Amino acid sequence: MRSSLMGVLSVLAILPALAQTPDGAPTRIRGTVDRLDGQALVIRTLSGQSVPVTMAADFAVSGVVKRSLSDIKAGDYIASTSVRGPDGKLRALEVHFLPPGANEGQFAWDLAPDSLMTNATVAGVAAAPQGQVLKVTYKGQEADIAVPPDVPVVAFVPGDISLVKPGAAIFIFGRRHADGSVSATRATLEKDGVKPPM
Repeated sequence: MRSSLMGVLSVLAILPALAQTPDGAPTRIRGTVDRLDGQALVIRTLSGQSVPVTMAADFAVSGVVKRSLSDIKAGDYIASTSVRGPDGKLRALEVHFLPPGANEGQFAWDLAPDSLMTNATVAGVAAAPQGQVLKVTYKGQEADIAVPPDVPVVAFVPGDISLVKPGAAIFIFGRRHADGSVSATRATLEKDGVKPPM
């Protein structure tokens, strides 16, 4: 199970960095499962669109479990989607645990307008008037990320196809091909009411 989970996490971590290839352009899809018929998955996106996705024969599923701010310690490797406030400081929208070193860095993300994803090592945790501030390091740089108490914190766990059921929240890294079709090898799904926040 550990090797299976590490495989899931590794792919989730490296896919954001993939450039466009002849096999299709990387795409992220967020929404809920509309229906599943064999290898054909239809996702209802957050904007209400229906997106058909062809699942690979070895399609892999992971779920997420709830963690708390108090679980985050110095030395942990985390990823956080954040946006900059009017003061220029980063404010987290979500935080999730990753395997050490996975796609370290900070890059544009699409969870919210002008959002950033930061994959980094926690150097310190400080109390703040509202929540905590994580000091993180990545590629020789540092950043402070304010994490309000209501921000979701999750960790990945192995899942199976039983999680792919109508109404379940789903997050997919897929590939959009020249004909507009989308294919995917993996997905992260809602588990026990905990939804993928990234």
